[in-house]
Amino acid sequence: MMQHILVTGGTGTLGRHLVPRLQAAGNSIRILSRSKHEAGNGIEFVSGDLATGEGVATAVQGVEIIVHCAGSSKGDEEKTRNLVRAALGTGVRHIVYISVVGADRVPVKSGIDRAMFGYFASKLASERIIIESGLPWTILRATQFHDLLFTVAQMMAKLPIVPAFAGFRYQPVDADDVAARLAQLTSGGPAGLVSDLGGPRIYTMVELLSSYLRANHQHRLIIPVWQPGQAARAHRAGANLTPDHADGTRTWEDFLADRLG
Repeated sequence: MMQHILVTGGTGTLGRHLVPRLQAAGNSIRILSRSKHEAGNGIEFVSGDLATGEGVATAVQGVEIIVHCAGSSKGDEEKTRNLVRAALGTGVRHIVYISVVGADRVPVKSGIDRAMFGYFASKLASERIIIESGLPWTILRATQFHDLLFTVAQMMAKLPIVPAFAGFRYQPVDADDVAARLAQLTSGGPAGLVSDLGGPRIYTMVELLSSYLRANHQHRLIIPVWQPGQAARAHRAGANLTPDHADGTRTWEDFLADRLG
C-alpha cells in the first residue's frame, strides 16, 4: 500500500540512500529542504527550515509518516521541536527518527564535553521530544557513519602530526545499511526504541586513521592524545559501541576501497 512520506534530510548522506528505497517500495515521497529543488523522479520538494520552523507546516500537510534524518553537530533539539509542533494534529501517524548509539550513555555536562560531544546530548533531547509528543514513534540508534569518520580522517591527515584520542574505539556503519533498516521500520508500525545498529567491526581510532593513510598513500605520525571529561571517559568505556548488534554488512576497509579506489 502506498504511503505518503516526508523525509527530512532527504538530500543528505543518509537520505540519498533512504529515499530510493522508500520509492522502490511504492511510496509517495516528499523531501523538506532548505534549498530549492525542481521536482523530479517522482519526488516532491518543499522548501523549509527546521531551525526556524519556516515552511515546516506546509511540508507536513497530507503526509502519514515522517522520517526525520536531518541532523547536524548542533541545534537538533530545536529542529525536532519545530517538526513535532508542525506535525501535531495533521494526521501524521508515525514518526521515525535516526539517533546515535550512546545517546543515553555519553554524559555531556561540562564545557569540554559540550564542545566535543554535544551531538550526543542533542540527539537524546530530540528523542525525548519525540517520545513525549504524543505522536506514534520509532527510534533507531546507529553508530557513526563511515562518511563521518572518513571526513574526520581527511581533515586530520592534512596535519603533519595526526592526533588520535587515546582509548577511543569506533564501530563505523555504512549509510546504506542504516537506510535499509530505516526503510524496513518505516514500512511497519510504530515500534518504539528498536535494537541498535552498528557496523561489523570495532576499531581503535589509531586503526581507523592508519588504514585511511595507507589507503590514501600518505605517511603521517599518529600521536595518541588523552581527552579529558566524562564524555571521553564514556567513550573509552565503549558507551558509543553496540557489539551485540554488529549487523552492518560493509566494513571500513570496503568503504575505503570504494572511496579511494
